[in-house]
Amino acid sequence: MRGEGTDHVARYGQAFKDRLVARLLPPESAAVEVVSREAGISAEPLERWRSEALAKGQKSGGWTAAARFEAILATAAMSEEEKAAWCRRQGIFPSELIEWREAATGALQSPGQRSGETASAAERRQIKELERELRRKDKALAETAALLVLSKKLEAIFHKDADE
Repeated sequence: MRGEGTDHVARYGQAFKDRLVARLLPPESAAVEVVSREAGISAEPLERWRSEALAKGQKSGGWTAAARFEAILATAAMSEEEKAAWCRRQGIFPSELIEWREAATGALQSPGQRSGETASAAERRQIKELERELRRKDKALAETAALLVLSKKLEAIFHKDADE
């Protein structure tokens, strides 16, 4: 029996195994017997693959974007207790729902809003450059004013001496 599952993976590849495992995990959570019968593989390798996937932390693997959106909609009006119970039945954590909601909200922002964070960083850089340039020009202006005052004083001193 053990070789049978290996033959199918070798014949169909990792993508075949991944599709079957995704069916065994939430949101579908299909019964091992059903997937076994449909795929023509004994239940033993399917159970082993599912255990391996769960050990790797792929609990919510298989949740497509559409399924995540449906989950957000389904739980939107629920109380925290109802939402927690729903999450337990689906095999996910309430924190995952929060992450999915944030991701969906972020995806709904217009491109201008999303690039707003980048634009503000660019604007901050530009402001710093302009402030640096302004300080440099202020120093140059102060130096020029000092030189002008000194030249006027020198001119006043030498013109007095020239008159005497």
